[in-house]
Amino acid sequence: MKVLIIRFSSIGDIVLTTPVIRCLKQQVKDVEVHYLTKATYVALLTGNPYIDKFHFLGEDLDAITEELKKEKFDCVIDLHHNLRTMRVKKALNVKSHSFPKLNLQKWLLTNLKIHMMPDKSIVERYFETVSSLGVTNDGKGLDYFLPENKKLSNNDIPMSHWGGYVGCVIGGSYNTKKLPVDQWKKFCELVPYPVVLLGGPEDGGDGQVIAAQDPIKIYNSCGKFDLNESAELVKIARVIVSNDTGLMHVAAAFQKPIISLWGNTSPEMGMFPYYGFNNLKERVAPKSVIMEMDKLSCHPCSKLGYNRCPKKHFKCMNDLDMSFAVEQVKKFWSDNAKN
Repeated sequence: MKVLIIRFSSIGDIVLTTPVIRCLKQQVKDVEVHYLTKATYVALLTGNPYIDKFHFLGEDLDAITEELKKEKFDCVIDLHHNLRTMRVKKALNVKSHSFPKLNLQKWLLTNLKIHMMPDKSIVERYFETVSSLGVTNDGKGLDYFLPENKKLSNNDIPMSHWGGYVGCVIGGSYNTKKLPVDQWKKFCELVPYPVVLLGGPEDGGDGQVIAAQDPIKIYNSCGKFDLNESAELVKIARVIVSNDTGLMHVAAAFQKPIISLWGNTSPEMGMFPYYGFNNLKERVAPKSVIMEMDKLSCHPCSKLGYNRCPKKHFKCMNDLDMSFAVEQVKKFWSDNAKN
């Protein structure tokens, strides 16, 4: 059987598809697994031993569709489910399964604050697409495979951080998903451990401002490392403090303790750190602390995000208690030392 999995973007969403890839490959006899994504995200999956062949979406959807037709797939597993994937599925004209996006439930949550989302990770909804193939969740969580040539040496981080550090993921796809710089500065002032700031080149300026208050304690890695190198920094960290963004899910793949910070979005939409078994109420992950202003009347306000707070107060992030975040870091740090 030849199966095509589709997920075009982005970092976190792609990492969240990895349990489906693994279980499909391990549980379906003689299956050949292909994966269609954007070329931008190739680094996320090239080391994945459960994928037999990659296909990359460029500017021309028709061109990649013609390439895919030649493969003669038996089945398409659509884990993106948008207009472009509909075009691909129609062109291939084979059996397909698409994951439930629950857009109505998300709209009710963000616009009317009516909560009808199921208490489960988006990973569990991804698995619904392969249930007819007899594939079930093995409970082993997310995968992230680092290429050998991306291994970091101690020379890549300051000597002051060799004994351990807190990884702080300061980036985010929208400003309303990002903890403000002043809040990060407060956290870094209170936390008694070395800190590595994690993010892309676009986060470098904020990183400089945060690190300037204590350049010995705080190392700004934003923009200095590529995705896999940043993933290695996540893996080495003792504890991760993160906005709702891709590296948070990379941290979960490495089974790291995570304090996740939620602004305009909500973990109730199913994108919380996933370790292979947990939800938000019945099976809470011991390595996950979720910080959100869930009693705020305007929270959550979007499933994606905005450039600025629609209410102009940004209380969902400005009112998060950094003292509480530091106490959680201390607990995880202590547990890590015992192990």
